[in-house]
Amino acid sequence: MSISRTEEQSADARVPTVRQDIAAEQQAARERARAVQRRWTTTQIAIRVVSLAVVLSAWEYLGRHTNPVLFTYPTAVGAAAAKMIASGELWKYLSQSLVVLFAGLGLATVFGIALGLVMARFWVVDVALDTYITALYSIPSVALVPVLVLWFGFETTAKIAVVFLFTFFPIVINTHQGVKNVDAHLIEVGRAFRCSERQLWIHIVLPAAVPFIVTGLRLAIGRGLIGMVLADLYTAITGIGYLISRYASIYRTDAMFVPIATLGLLGITLTGLLRFVEKRVAPWMHQPDQE
Repeated sequence: MSISRTEEQSADARVPTVRQDIAAEQQAARERARAVQRRWTTTQIAIRVVSLAVVLSAWEYLGRHTNPVLFTYPTAVGAAAAKMIASGELWKYLSQSLVVLFAGLGLATVFGIALGLVMARFWVVDVALDTYITALYSIPSVALVPVLVLWFGFETTAKIAVVFLFTFFPIVINTHQGVKNVDAHLIEVGRAFRCSERQLWIHIVLPAAVPFIVTGLRLAIGRGLIGMVLADLYTAITGIGYLISRYASIYRTDAMFVPIATLGLLGITLTGLLRFVEKRVAPWMHQPDQE
């Protein structure tokens, strides 16, 4: 009896030690992962800084040796941007376009994801709508802008409809394909564990479809910016499209490039925000070996 008690006491004494060792190994693994992530982030930033410096330097050199009516260079664009920001002109017209962009993109995101999920879930809806989705997506969106102008007029509603048209189809198609491409083995495992339909969609189907949905949103952002500018030009000429048109008509190339550069920065910012949300929703997509 005394021997067994001694063995039990020694075993009980070893348990905290084993737990401490496991906790220490887990902490060391987390620290190594954070160190790898920091090195990866630093490398990315360095590459982007060097790339930006090279591109801006080449642009500056070529721009200074080109007719200013035909082309410009970064320092001239920066000077023009400073004047337009100081006077409030840039924000005045940019804010008008942002309202249109966010309204159209927001509506397209809600309805596009919803319709993509419904088409993937119910084969009858998929068969009924697939042909129309493909046909409308194949038609150049610019060709439908005059029709939207006839329906909605020349004001903000028509512009939102144009942005919606440009952004809706990439979201629908990618969401639909994301659900359709979920690994069948994952579905079988979920059913083997007696998951309900709701649990399958929440815990298996939607997480697996997130990469496709995010890809659709990234495409929609770029197309939405295009639609935003076209809406400014085809309807009431306001917003950032008006700035581009006005300065192009008077051959102010440096000022014309300010809204163009703003559109590029806006696209980068929106894509960065999307990636930030994506990291919170699907962190497994942002491992260093997958970036």
